[in-house]
Amino acid sequence: MEVQIGSKLEGKVTGITRFGAFVELPGGVTGLVHISEIADTYVTDIHQFLKIGDVVTVKVMNLRDGKIGLSIKRALERPAKTQKTPRERGENFEDKLNRFLKDSEDRLSPLRKNNEKKGRGGR
Repeated sequence: MEVQIGSKLEGKVTGITRFGAFVELPGGVTGLVHISEIADTYVTDIHQFLKIGDVVTVKVMNLRDGKIGLSIKRALERPAKTQKTPRERGENFEDKLNRFLKDSEDRLSPLRKNNEKKGRGGR
């Protein structure tokens, strides 16, 4: 079976190191799941999440120099994140305008101070 980037496969954990886990894929090829690709949370000890012999679903992330990079956390199906509109956030026009004015003033005040020190644009 040919491994392609983006494909999801079932594999068996064959080895665990401090930097990741080796997973044997169909066809006898082995790939590495880096420690940062094991779970959505910070992983300090891989043994809390995996053990040798576990069957896991992985997503093929890259193929480079005969090495296969895998991810467990990206193989999970998650609902798409939706972006809330300002109205859904409870933000009306006045709130948006006030936020814009404050942000603008915060950006412009250092420029004004700098110009005044140089003797340009002073009022």
